[in-house]
Amino acid sequence: MKKHEKEEKKQKWKILKYILIIIFSLAILAGITYISITFYMDYKQKSNYEELSGYMEDNEVIEETAEKVEDIKTEKMIKLEELNTENEDIVAWLEIDGTDISYPILQAEDNSYYLNHDYQKNYAATGSIFLDKDVDLSLPSTNFLMYGHRNKNGLMFEKLLNYKDESFYKEHKKIRFTTLNEDAEYEITSVFYSRVYYKDETNVFRYYYFINAETEEEYNEYVDNCKKASIYDTGVTANYGEQLITLSTCEYSQENGRFVVVAKKIEN
Repeated sequence: MKKHEKEEKKQKWKILKYILIIIFSLAILAGITYISITFYMDYKQKSNYEELSGYMEDNEVIEETAEKVEDIKTEKMIKLEELNTENEDIVAWLEIDGTDISYPILQAEDNSYYLNHDYQKNYAATGSIFLDKDVDLSLPSTNFLMYGHRNKNGLMFEKLLNYKDESFYKEHKKIRFTTLNEDAEYEITSVFYSRVYYKDETNVFRYYYFINAETEEEYNEYVDNCKKASIYDTGVTANYGEQLITLSTCEYSQENGRFVVVAKKIEN
């Protein structure tokens, strides 16, 4: 090989190395940028929800407003009405004392929109906690079925997994669920692992299909299946006619895994 050919080959290899270094550097920069943006978006989301939660926790109500509302409306209901005027998809508020779970509950015409949108309808990878589209709060439906993502920064239903420990359950037995119509407490009856089953699987418990009980038998079957699946005995069950809520989130120990908490309304 002639000298000038060797020099030319050497020069081409040097250029190629520079190109590879540039590509590698850009890839690293893109990765850092993505991680930074994701971190910032999560931080912003968390700050927004903490501020909103603080607003709901603030017991001070404008006196003029308080005088005009009926006695049956609690302060949380009044504030929920205000949020509902800003976004009519905000239909409830969910809160578990002693946890970071204190969020507006959204409901859309489908079960996909709030998988990646926040309560202001902005795109958000963390999504929102939302009611199943078929739930009717005004009837009301037998079971208020809710879904929410998990997030390593503690957003949405991440802390719901704490209920896998019975000791945690014993200190957090109640859930507060506020709608435009009522402000109620619910007592947990069951905590269990499940998954989304394939269509051809038979003799399985598809908890995510239960919203309205057509009969007492159907209601009791759901409650019994929840109790059988529960990872510990709460000593609490539900009787036909009692309002239920079901909280569902992802669980990664199995394919399409789910973690579920079921509770019944406490009648005053």
